[in-house]
Amino acid sequence: MASQELISKLENTIENIADFPIPGIQFKDISPIFLDPQLYEEVIEDLVAFSKGKIDAVCGIESRGYLFGIAIAVALQVPFILIRKKGKLPPPLVSEKYDLEYGSAEIETRKGQIKKGQRILIHDDLLATGGTTEAAAKLVKKQGAKVVQFSFLIGLKDLKGEERLKRFNAEIYHTLEY
Repeated sequence: MASQELISKLENTIENIADFPIPGIQFKDISPIFLDPQLYEEVIEDLVAFSKGKIDAVCGIESRGYLFGIAIAVALQVPFILIRKKGKLPPPLVSEKYDLEYGSAEIETRKGQIKKGQRILIHDDLLATGGTTEAAAKLVKKQGAKVVQFSFLIGLKDLKGEERLKRFNAEIYHTLEY
């Protein structure tokens, strides 16, 4: 869906940082996008076009999912719901535990913010292995809503996160794929 022009601009803007945060990782630094308000707006327009008329709310995953997710929700005039790491929101809460490579983690949202029957877009900046995004989808489902879309600025195809999300029968979109 993204134009070749937008893809080229992003590829020339996003910085690849070798061996960060650990050796062997190629970190995709998206922060230079925020130095160019016009480029940021183009990214939002691209992500909004994917979801227009298809969702009732956006759930953004802490913390980088908020960078674009809030703007998507505002442009679509739908609610934005925070999905946060355990212990960051006041009760009442709904939570979902998930496994990491070394240990486990838990995410939460405030009870009552996701409404039964809502069509939900889950947004994050990057799709890697899909573990956190899968947990977010389970959190949405647990509250009686349906994840109908996932969107990301970047998808890392070699890490197979998209395969993990297919079980939710939702559309999956990323502006860039590496």
